[in-house]
Amino acid sequence: MTEFWLISAPGEKTCQQTWDKLMMATTRTNNLSTNTKFNIPDLKVGTLDVLVGLSDELAKLSSFVESVVKKVAQYMADVLEDSRDKVQENLLANGVDLITYITRFQWDMAKYPIKQSLKNISEIISKQVTQIDNDLKARASAYNNLKGNLQNLERKNAGSLLTRSLADIVKKEDFVLDSEYLITLLVVVPKTNYADWQKTYETLAEMVVPRSTNLLFEDQDSGLFSVTLFRKAIDDFKHKARENKFTVRDFQYNEEEMKADKEEMTRLSTDKKKQFGPLVRWLKVNFSEAFIAWIHIKALRVFVESVLRYGLPVNFQAMLLQPNKKNMKKLREVLYDLYKHLDSSAAAIIDQSAMDIPGLNLSQQEYYPYVYYKIDCNLLDYK
Repeated sequence: MTEFWLISAPGEKTCQQTWDKLMMATTRTNNLSTNTKFNIPDLKVGTLDVLVGLSDELAKLSSFVESVVKKVAQYMADVLEDSRDKVQENLLANGVDLITYITRFQWDMAKYPIKQSLKNISEIISKQVTQIDNDLKARASAYNNLKGNLQNLERKNAGSLLTRSLADIVKKEDFVLDSEYLITLLVVVPKTNYADWQKTYETLAEMVVPRSTNLLFEDQDSGLFSVTLFRKAIDDFKHKARENKFTVRDFQYNEEEMKADKEEMTRLSTDKKKQFGPLVRWLKVNFSEAFIAWIHIKALRVFVESVLRYGLPVNFQAMLLQPNKKNMKKLREVLYDLYKHLDSSAAAIIDQSAMDIPGLNLSQQEYYPYVYYKIDCNLLDYK
Protein backbone atom coordinates (compact mmCIF):
# COMPACT_ATOMS: atom_id res chain seq x y z
CA MET A 1 0.00 0.00 0.00
CA THR A 2 1.68 3.22 -1.11
CA GLU A 3 -0.88 5.62 0.30
CA PHE A 4 -0.19 7.70 3.40
CA TRP A 5 -2.46 9.94 5.44
CA LEU A 6 -0.69 12.93 6.89
CA ILE A 7 -2.81 14.25 9.75
CA SER A 8 -2.43 16.55 12.72
CA ALA A 9 -4.25 16.96 16.01
CA PRO A 10 -3.77 19.56 18.75
CA GLY A 11 -1.39 18.79 21.58
CA GLU A 12 -3.18 17.65 24.74
CA LYS A 13 -1.22 18.47 27.90
CA THR A 14 1.78 17.43 25.78
CA CYS A 15 2.12 16.41 22.12
CA GLN A 16 3.29 12.99 23.32
CA GLN A 17 -0.17 12.39 24.81
CA THR A 18 -1.78 13.17 21.44
CA TRP A 19 0.56 10.64 19.85
CA ASP A 20 -0.11 7.95 22.47
CA LYS A 21 -3.86 8.35 22.06
CA LEU A 22 -3.61 7.87 18.28
CA MET A 23 -1.41 4.81 18.69
CA MET A 24 -3.80 3.30 21.21
CA ALA A 25 -6.79 3.83 18.91
CA THR A 26 -5.25 2.67 15.60
CA THR A 27 -2.49 0.13 16.20
CA ARG A 28 -2.28 -1.36 19.68
CA THR A 29 -5.57 -3.21 19.54
CA ASN A 30 -6.67 -3.41 15.92
CA ASN A 31 -3.79 -2.92 13.46
CA LEU A 32 -5.59 -0.32 11.31
CA SER A 33 -2.43 1.53 10.27
CA THR A 34 1.31 1.84 10.71
CA ASN A 35 2.12 5.25 12.19
CA THR A 36 5.17 7.47 12.56
CA LYS A 37 5.60 10.96 13.94
CA PHE A 38 6.06 13.52 11.19
CA ASN A 39 8.60 16.12 12.26
CA ILE A 40 7.80 19.70 11.28
CA PRO A 41 10.24 22.32 12.63
CA ASP A 42 9.25 25.59 14.35
CA LEU A 43 8.34 27.66 11.32
CA LYS A 44 7.60 31.40 11.38
CA VAL A 45 3.87 31.89 11.82
CA GLY A 46 3.33 35.43 10.46
CA THR A 47 -0.10 37.08 10.49
CA LEU A 48 -3.47 35.40 10.23
CA ASP A 49 -4.22 37.17 6.91
CA VAL A 50 -1.03 35.81 5.38
CA LEU A 51 -1.84 32.28 6.62
CA VAL A 52 -5.33 32.35 5.11
CA GLY A 53 -3.97 33.50 1.72
CA LEU A 54 -1.12 31.01 1.91
CA SER A 55 -3.50 28.13 2.57
CA ASP A 56 -5.02 28.57 -0.93
CA GLU A 57 -1.66 29.19 -2.62
CA LEU A 58 -0.15 26.07 -1.10
CA ALA A 59 -3.08 23.95 -2.32
CA LYS A 60 -2.40 25.11 -5.91
CA LEU A 61 1.36 24.73 -5.52
CA SER A 62 0.91 21.22 -4.13
CA SER A 63 -1.11 20.16 -7.21
CA PHE A 64 1.48 21.68 -9.55
CA VAL A 65 4.45 20.04 -7.81
CA GLU A 66 2.66 16.68 -7.68
CA SER A 67 2.02 16.92 -11.43
CA VAL A 68 5.74 17.61 -12.07
CA VAL A 69 6.78 14.69 -9.81
CA LYS A 70 4.47 12.39 -11.82
CA LYS A 71 5.68 13.78 -15.16
CA VAL A 72 9.34 13.15 -14.29
CA ALA A 73 8.51 9.63 -13.02
CA GLN A 74 6.46 8.81 -16.11
CA TYR A 75 9.15 10.14 -18.45
CA MET A 76 11.73 8.02 -16.63
CA ALA A 77 9.55 4.98 -17.42
CA ASP A 78 9.27 6.07 -21.08
CA VAL A 79 13.03 6.58 -21.44
CA LEU A 80 13.88 3.24 -19.81
CA GLU A 81 11.62 1.59 -22.44
CA ASP A 82 12.40 -2.12 -22.17
CA SER A 83 13.72 -2.08 -18.61
CA ARG A 84 10.60 -0.74 -16.91
CA ASP A 85 11.30 -3.02 -13.96
CA LYS A 86 14.30 -0.74 -13.31
CA VAL A 87 12.09 2.36 -13.00
CA GLN A 88 11.31 1.98 -9.31
CA GLU A 89 14.94 1.64 -8.29
CA ASN A 90 15.70 4.94 -10.07
CA LEU A 91 12.85 6.81 -8.37
CA LEU A 92 14.55 7.70 -5.09
CA ALA A 93 14.42 10.71 -2.79
CA ASN A 94 17.73 11.70 -1.21
CA GLY A 95 19.12 8.30 -2.15
CA VAL A 96 16.47 6.24 -0.35
CA ASP A 97 13.17 4.73 -1.51
CA LEU A 98 10.12 6.99 -1.24
CA ILE A 99 8.46 5.20 1.66
CA THR A 100 11.65 5.41 3.74
CA TYR A 101 12.02 9.10 2.88
CA ILE A 102 8.45 9.94 3.92
CA THR A 103 8.42 7.87 7.10
CA ARG A 104 11.76 9.35 8.22
CA PHE A 105 11.09 12.84 6.96
CA GLN A 106 13.52 15.50 8.15
CA TRP A 107 13.13 19.13 7.10
CA ASP A 108 15.97 20.24 4.80
CA MET A 109 17.28 23.37 6.57
CA ALA A 110 19.83 24.13 3.85
CA LYS A 111 17.32 24.20 0.99
CA TYR A 112 14.42 25.75 2.86
CA PRO A 113 15.79 27.88 5.74
CA ILE A 114 13.18 28.13 8.50
CA LYS A 115 14.31 31.66 9.41
CA GLN A 116 12.54 32.70 6.18
CA SER A 117 8.82 33.47 6.13
CA LEU A 118 6.41 30.72 5.05
CA LYS A 119 5.65 32.71 1.91
CA ASN A 120 9.34 32.89 0.98
CA ILE A 121 9.78 29.16 1.51
CA SER A 122 6.80 28.44 -0.75
CA GLU A 123 8.26 30.80 -3.40
CA ILE A 124 11.64 29.03 -3.25
CA ILE A 125 9.86 25.71 -3.89
CA SER A 126 7.71 27.18 -6.65
CA LYS A 127 10.74 28.61 -8.53
CA GLN A 128 12.73 25.42 -8.12
CA VAL A 129 9.98 23.13 -9.41
CA THR A 130 9.00 25.48 -12.27
CA GLN A 131 12.63 25.30 -13.41
CA ILE A 132 12.54 21.48 -13.30
CA ASP A 133 9.29 21.50 -15.30
CA ASN A 134 10.76 23.79 -17.99
CA ASP A 135 13.99 21.80 -18.22
CA LEU A 136 12.02 18.56 -18.53
CA LYS A 137 9.99 19.95 -21.45
CA ALA A 138 13.16 21.00 -23.30
CA ARG A 139 15.07 17.77 -22.68
CA ALA A 140 12.10 15.52 -23.43
CA SER A 141 11.42 17.36 -26.68
CA ALA A 142 15.03 16.97 -27.89
CA TYR A 143 15.22 13.29 -26.93
CA ASN A 144 11.79 12.46 -28.36
CA ASN A 145 12.71 14.05 -31.72
CA LEU A 146 15.84 11.96 -31.90
CA LYS A 147 13.96 8.81 -30.91
CA GLY A 148 11.18 9.55 -33.42
CA ASN A 149 13.62 10.03 -36.33
CA LEU A 150 15.42 6.84 -35.43
CA GLN A 151 12.15 4.87 -35.21
CA ASN A 152 11.11 6.18 -38.64
CA LEU A 153 14.37 4.97 -40.14
CA GLU A 154 14.10 1.63 -38.34
CA ARG A 155 10.56 1.24 -39.68
CA LYS A 156 11.89 1.85 -43.20
CA ASN A 157 14.41 -0.94 -42.63
CA ALA A 158 11.84 -3.40 -41.34
CA GLY A 159 8.43 -4.44 -42.54
CA SER A 160 7.53 -6.33 -45.67
CA LEU A 161 9.60 -6.51 -48.84
CA LEU A 162 6.93 -4.44 -50.60
CA THR A 163 7.74 -1.33 -48.54
CA ARG A 164 10.98 -1.70 -46.61
CA SER A 165 14.27 -0.08 -47.54
CA LEU A 166 16.41 -2.41 -49.65
CA ALA A 167 19.70 -0.64 -48.89
CA ASP A 168 20.91 -3.31 -46.46
CA ILE A 169 19.76 -6.20 -48.70
CA VAL A 170 21.18 -5.57 -52.18
CA LYS A 171 24.79 -5.39 -53.32
CA LYS A 172 26.46 -3.72 -56.27
CA GLU A 173 27.11 -7.06 -58.00
CA ASP A 174 23.34 -7.79 -58.12
CA PHE A 175 22.92 -5.10 -60.82
CA VAL A 176 23.90 -4.37 -64.37
CA LEU A 177 25.07 -0.76 -63.95
CA ASP A 178 26.06 1.96 -66.43
CA SER A 179 24.62 0.15 -69.44
CA GLU A 180 22.93 2.18 -72.14
CA TYR A 181 20.55 -0.66 -73.06
CA LEU A 182 20.19 -3.01 -70.08
CA ILE A 183 18.67 -2.51 -66.59
CA THR A 184 18.18 -4.74 -63.53
CA LEU A 185 14.77 -4.63 -61.84
CA LEU A 186 13.86 -5.96 -58.39
CA VAL A 187 10.63 -7.96 -58.12
CA VAL A 188 8.77 -9.10 -54.98
CA VAL A 189 7.26 -12.55 -55.49
CA PRO A 190 4.96 -14.27 -52.95
CA LYS A 191 6.49 -17.57 -51.78
CA THR A 192 3.53 -19.51 -53.14
CA ASN A 193 4.29 -18.13 -56.66
CA TYR A 194 8.02 -18.96 -56.89
CA ALA A 195 7.43 -21.75 -59.44
CA ASP A 196 5.23 -19.44 -61.58
CA TRP A 197 7.93 -16.78 -61.52
CA GLN A 198 10.66 -19.16 -62.65
CA LYS A 199 8.39 -20.49 -65.46
CA THR A 200 7.16 -17.13 -66.77
CA TYR A 201 9.60 -14.27 -66.02
CA GLU A 202 11.48 -14.63 -69.34
CA THR A 203 8.23 -14.30 -71.29
CA LEU A 204 6.59 -11.40 -69.39
CA ALA A 205 7.98 -9.03 -72.01
CA GLU A 206 10.20 -9.17 -75.06
CA MET A 207 13.90 -8.61 -74.46
CA VAL A 208 14.22 -10.20 -70.96
CA VAL A 209 17.72 -11.64 -70.57
CA PRO A 210 17.35 -15.44 -70.23
CA ARG A 211 18.40 -17.03 -66.91
CA SER A 212 19.03 -13.57 -65.41
CA THR A 213 16.92 -13.97 -62.25
CA ASN A 214 18.42 -14.48 -58.78
CA LEU A 215 16.77 -14.75 -55.38
CA LEU A 216 18.45 -12.03 -53.27
CA PHE A 217 16.46 -12.13 -50.01
CA GLU A 218 13.43 -13.76 -48.36
CA ASP A 219 11.13 -12.85 -45.50
CA GLN A 220 8.32 -15.08 -44.20
CA ASP A 221 5.90 -14.15 -47.01
CA SER A 222 7.89 -13.42 -50.14
CA GLY A 223 11.20 -13.28 -51.93
CA LEU A 224 13.11 -10.48 -53.67
CA PHE A 225 14.26 -11.50 -57.16
CA SER A 226 16.48 -9.58 -59.56
CA VAL A 227 15.87 -9.74 -63.32
CA THR A 228 17.70 -8.03 -66.20
CA LEU A 229 16.03 -6.77 -69.37
CA PHE A 230 16.33 -4.12 -72.07
CA ARG A 231 15.32 -0.64 -70.91
CA LYS A 232 12.71 -0.23 -73.66
CA ALA A 233 10.76 -3.23 -72.28
CA ILE A 234 10.35 -1.86 -68.72
CA ASP A 235 6.73 -0.63 -69.01
CA ASP A 236 5.56 -3.78 -70.71
CA PHE A 237 7.32 -5.96 -68.15
CA LYS A 238 5.85 -4.05 -65.16
CA HIS A 239 2.34 -4.32 -66.58
CA LYS A 240 2.57 -8.09 -67.18
CA ALA A 241 4.26 -8.67 -63.81
CA ARG A 242 1.36 -6.93 -62.03
CA GLU A 243 -1.15 -9.19 -63.81
CA ASN A 244 0.75 -12.21 -62.46
CA LYS A 245 0.85 -10.87 -58.85
CA PHE A 246 4.56 -10.00 -59.04
CA THR A 247 5.43 -6.50 -57.73
CA VAL A 248 8.27 -4.56 -59.33
CA ARG A 249 9.92 -2.36 -56.69
CA ASP A 250 10.73 1.19 -57.71
CA PHE A 251 14.45 1.08 -56.93
CA GLN A 252 17.60 2.46 -58.47
CA TYR A 253 20.96 1.40 -57.16
CA ASN A 254 22.68 4.52 -55.80
CA GLU A 255 25.68 3.91 -53.60
CA GLU A 256 25.87 7.48 -52.29
CA GLU A 257 22.23 7.56 -51.15
CA MET A 258 22.44 4.16 -49.51
CA LYS A 259 25.62 5.12 -47.72
CA ALA A 260 24.02 8.36 -46.50
CA ASP A 261 21.00 6.41 -45.16
CA LYS A 262 23.21 3.99 -43.27
CA GLU A 263 25.33 6.81 -41.86
CA GLU A 264 22.23 8.71 -40.74
CA MET A 265 20.97 5.60 -38.94
CA THR A 266 24.33 5.08 -37.22
CA ARG A 267 24.52 8.77 -36.26
CA LEU A 268 21.02 8.81 -34.73
CA SER A 269 21.62 5.55 -32.91
CA THR A 270 24.93 6.84 -31.48
CA ASP A 271 23.35 10.16 -30.49
CA LYS A 272 20.52 8.38 -28.71
CA LYS A 273 22.98 6.19 -26.77
CA LYS A 274 25.07 9.27 -25.90
CA GLN A 275 22.08 11.20 -24.59
CA PHE A 276 20.53 8.27 -22.71
CA GLY A 277 22.94 8.15 -19.75
CA PRO A 278 22.99 11.89 -18.97
CA LEU A 279 19.20 12.08 -19.43
CA VAL A 280 18.54 9.24 -16.96
CA ARG A 281 20.95 10.87 -14.46
CA TRP A 282 19.15 14.22 -14.86
CA LEU A 283 15.77 12.53 -14.34
CA LYS A 284 17.01 10.75 -11.20
CA VAL A 285 18.40 13.92 -9.64
CA ASN A 286 15.39 16.06 -10.52
CA PHE A 287 12.84 13.45 -9.55
CA SER A 288 14.47 13.42 -6.11
CA GLU A 289 14.43 17.25 -5.95
CA ALA A 290 10.78 17.51 -7.01
CA PHE A 291 9.64 14.74 -4.67
CA ILE A 292 11.47 16.31 -1.70
CA ALA A 293 9.89 19.67 -2.55
CA TRP A 294 6.45 18.02 -2.70
CA ILE A 295 6.76 16.48 0.78
CA HIS A 296 8.01 19.82 2.17
CA ILE A 297 4.85 21.45 0.77
CA LYS A 298 2.77 18.81 2.54
CA ALA A 299 4.60 19.74 5.75
CA LEU A 300 3.93 23.46 5.12
CA ARG A 301 0.25 22.76 4.51
CA VAL A 302 -0.09 20.78 7.73
CA PHE A 303 1.62 23.59 9.64
CA VAL A 304 -0.50 26.39 8.14
CA GLU A 305 -3.77 24.46 8.43
CA SER A 306 -3.04 23.36 12.02
CA VAL A 307 -2.35 26.95 13.12
CA LEU A 308 -5.53 28.16 11.37
CA ARG A 309 -7.65 25.40 12.92
CA TYR A 310 -6.14 24.90 16.35
CA GLY A 311 -4.95 28.47 17.04
CA LEU A 312 -1.90 29.87 18.78
CA PRO A 313 0.46 29.21 20.45
CA VAL A 314 1.55 26.54 17.94
CA ASN A 315 0.78 23.23 19.63
CA PHE A 316 -0.04 20.21 17.46
CA GLN A 317 1.32 16.79 16.63
CA ALA A 318 1.74 15.86 12.95
CA MET A 319 1.41 12.13 12.33
CA LEU A 320 1.90 9.95 9.30
CA LEU A 321 -0.43 6.96 8.95
CA GLN A 322 0.03 4.18 6.45
CA PRO A 323 -3.47 2.65 6.37
CA ASN A 324 -3.93 -1.07 6.23
CA LYS A 325 -5.76 -1.39 2.91
CA LYS A 326 -8.51 -3.70 4.20
CA ASN A 327 -9.36 -1.42 7.10
CA MET A 328 -9.43 2.06 5.57
CA LYS A 329 -13.11 2.65 6.26
CA LYS A 330 -12.73 1.48 9.85
CA LEU A 331 -9.66 3.73 10.28
CA ARG A 332 -11.71 6.75 9.12
CA GLU A 333 -14.39 5.93 11.69
CA VAL A 334 -11.88 5.54 14.52
CA LEU A 335 -10.19 8.87 13.63
CA TYR A 336 -13.58 10.54 13.47
CA ASP A 337 -14.53 9.28 16.94
CA LEU A 338 -11.15 10.33 18.26
CA TYR A 339 -11.30 13.90 16.92
CA LYS A 340 -14.95 14.80 16.30
CA HIS A 341 -14.87 17.10 19.37
CA LEU A 342 -12.45 19.38 17.45
CA ASP A 343 -15.02 20.57 14.92
CA SER A 344 -18.75 20.06 15.18
CA SER A 345 -19.34 21.29 11.59
CA ALA A 346 -17.31 18.32 10.29
CA ALA A 347 -19.94 16.06 11.83
CA ALA A 348 -22.62 17.83 9.79
CA ILE A 349 -20.58 17.39 6.61
CA ILE A 350 -20.10 13.72 7.26
CA ASP A 351 -23.84 13.30 7.89
CA GLN A 352 -24.68 15.18 4.71
CA SER A 353 -22.34 13.18 2.54
CA ALA A 354 -24.09 10.07 3.80
CA MET A 355 -27.26 11.42 2.19
CA ASP A 356 -27.05 12.53 -1.39
CA ILE A 357 -28.09 16.15 -1.69
CA PRO A 358 -28.38 17.11 -5.37
CA GLY A 359 -25.94 19.84 -6.37
CA LEU A 360 -24.09 19.62 -3.07
CA ASN A 361 -20.96 17.64 -3.79
CA LEU A 362 -19.51 17.45 -0.29
CA SER A 363 -18.36 13.87 -0.32
CA GLN A 364 -15.66 14.94 -2.80
CA GLN A 365 -14.23 17.54 -0.48
CA GLU A 366 -12.58 15.26 2.07
CA TYR A 367 -13.13 17.49 5.08
CA TYR A 368 -12.46 15.97 8.49
CA PRO A 369 -12.41 17.36 12.02
CA TYR A 370 -8.62 16.90 12.00
CA VAL A 371 -6.12 18.29 9.47
CA TYR A 372 -5.67 15.70 6.71
CA TYR A 373 -3.64 15.39 3.49
CA LYS A 374 -3.16 12.30 1.37
CA ILE A 375 0.25 11.36 -0.03
CA ASP A 376 0.02 8.78 -2.78
CA CYS A 377 3.40 7.31 -3.78
CA ASN A 378 1.96 5.35 -6.65
CA LEU A 379 3.27 7.78 -9.28
CA LEU A 380 3.40 5.67 -12.41
CA ASP A 381 0.56 5.26 -14.78
CA TYR A 382 1.30 1.96 -16.54
CA LYS A 383 -0.41 2.06 -19.89
